[in-house]
Amino acid sequence: MKKSTSPNRLRGRPRSEAIRRAILAATLRLLRTVTIQSVTMEAIAKAAGVSKATIYRWWPSKAAVVIDAFMEHHVVNTPMDAKVGAIEALTEHLVLLVQEYSRGSGRLVAQIIAEGQSDPAVLKTFRERFVDDRSELVMRVIEAGKKRGELRKDIPTLTMAECLYAPVYSRLLFGNPPLNRSFAERHAKIVLGLFKTPPRGPDTSASKR
Repeated sequence: MKKSTSPNRLRGRPRSEAIRRAILAATLRLLRTVTIQSVTMEAIAKAAGVSKATIYRWWPSKAAVVIDAFMEHHVVNTPMDAKVGAIEALTEHLVLLVQEYSRGSGRLVAQIIAEGQSDPAVLKTFRERFVDDRSELVMRVIEAGKKRGELRKDIPTLTMAECLYAPVYSRLLFGNPPLNRSFAERHAKIVLGLFKTPPRGPDTSASKR
């Protein structure tokens, strides 16, 4: 009698990348209905049709799997356009970020941050795998804007980044006021307006001679 094969079981020996993506996709499917705290490596392995040993070949912990599953779609959906000016790039990125967080990924990030308060290893993993790289990208864009004369040079780059993005995470964690496009556009306009290099006044040196 021929054995039946589970639809989730990966057949043959697919490329490692295919297995990795299957694990991340399975993790996201599970997290639509359960919390990070309750999901297990066993459940992820079963949903992906692989063994736990296979998962541990790529990731040292459940938190690392969850964070990479989040990043797999988040980074693609929130690009930073390096071909435009800093103000336009930061505005577009903030709007995309808010739109993404207003969907399921926002709930996931809030859970990661919440779990990190009682488990420092989770927060450390989140910083190393996501926060640090994205923060560096934002600050590179701000620095480029300063060099081109778009943004004020008297305000620290980190301060600019924090003023722009911290309110997003505040709304995400507290849930009120809500995250939406209207907030993102208004917030970016106000904050970047404050950081924008003020226009030069008329040169009156000649009239004073």
